[in-house]
Amino acid sequence: MRSVPLLPAVVLLALFMLGPAIWSLYGSLTNASLTGKAALNPRFIGVKNYTDLMADPEFWKSIGLTVLFTLASAVVGQNVLGLAIALLQKSAHSVVRALVGTIVVGAWVLPEIVAAFALYAFFADDGTLNSVLGMINIPVVHWLYEHPMLSVILANVWRGTAFSMMVYGAALTEVPPEIEEAAEVDGASGWQRLAHITLPMITRSIATNLMLTTLQTLSVFTLIYVMTAGGPGTDSSTLPVLAYQVAFQFAKVGYGTAIATFMLLIGAVFSIIYIRMLKPEVDA
Repeated sequence: MRSVPLLPAVVLLALFMLGPAIWSLYGSLTNASLTGKAALNPRFIGVKNYTDLMADPEFWKSIGLTVLFTLASAVVGQNVLGLAIALLQKSAHSVVRALVGTIVVGAWVLPEIVAAFALYAFFADDGTLNSVLGMINIPVVHWLYEHPMLSVILANVWRGTAFSMMVYGAALTEVPPEIEEAAEVDGASGWQRLAHITLPMITRSIATNLMLTTLQTLSVFTLIYVMTAGGPGTDSSTLPVLAYQVAFQFAKVGYGTAIATFMLLIGAVFSIIYIRMLKPEVDA
């Protein structure tokens, strides 16, 4: 009887989350297309799309780029930079704290399409970055052509760090100051207090933030598509971009849906890892 009040929530979750996932799985088992006979009457073809994926080198390349993009920009970039800013703000003057917070959060509250075009202008050949580098006599670098993954990784770090900063800022307020003061009196350095007191006490927040930023980064599409369109060639085609290209540019909707479904599996793997990180504390 206690579970009855939760029934509407469970039904809504099943309808709006589980339902689309099941429909996506079914679509990935068909030859659905935007043109031809398959557009009108898609045919069930079983796991053919998945066997074709396993034999497609572009798919494996895209997986590698997706993992690189996620690890570099979310797991490392956003989390490390967000934690660093939160730690600095903790001891900063209120004016500095407000100014830095406003600047960092400004990148996060921008609509994604606006942020994407701003970052494209920043990394373009005649953009802000090359203009600044030109002032110190560094020749023009074709960032979006020669270093597409580095460009989109830095862009995503700039775009998403604010969320991590706010999560860690809230978590740090829960660390009792008297414990840190006692460690300082005992001669512990700042790094020792961070490693042995602060980080262990915010482990739950770290794992939660890692999961949220990872899942969000796995689905980043607009930022990459506006900046590089997955190019040059397929050198920045992460799984969301590849799924879009296959489904809507090459009209292979079923094949593109298989790629999108595979993304769900990758997200599930990351989620399981982070949930296991939380499990000892939950059990305690």
